Amino acid sequence: MSDEYDSALPGFDNVDPALAAAVLEIEDHIAGEGWDQPARLYALVDTASLVAREPALAAAMGLDSAAAEGSLTPIEQEQLSADQPFEETLGSITWPPGVAGCAAVVERLVLPPDADEQIPDDRALAEQFAREHPERQEVRIAAGVTRAGATYCALRLRAHDDDQSVVGGADLVPGLLELLGATLEDEPES
Repeated sequence: MSDEYDSALPGFDNVDPALAAAVLEIEDHIAGEGWDQPARLYALVDTASLVAREPALAAAMGLDSAAAEGSLTPIEQEQLSADQPFEETLGSITWPPGVAGCAAVVERLVLPPDADEQIPDDRALAEQFAREHPERQEVRIAAGVTRAGATYCALRLRAHDDDQSVVGGADLVPGLLELLGATLEDEPES
């Protein structure tokens, strides 16, 4: 990857460039579909392995061995159930060993820090409070982790909905990154 490309990625210092590129690719794809999207989950697979294992699929995706070195390919998973909060759904997911990482995209309301003490304990009331708060911000979060422990997030505010305003970094949403990382942990053998 060239230094010119490296510097073009937001928050690219001290992160896995393959993971950052995959998360930004996912965020850009979702941004093209507009706002008010459901949560989405992606497996991240080593592109070189995908090209070797599934040449027909790789060809259909426009992937070749030259583009494969040192990159991750996001593969969107089936639509998740809306009956359960996304964070709870993640608690029941595990990935097979061939998956190098995973990523998720969620939209959330963010409140200013001074609103924390006013948020009701009841989940439904807290959601209503956030929706009605005059200083709320809508944010789209694309976050990814790898089995090697790399993390990357890309954030886009609805109020600043342009590609130049996407903020990126390794640890912008630690809670979500932790939940994603837990899906990659090997289950203990019985």
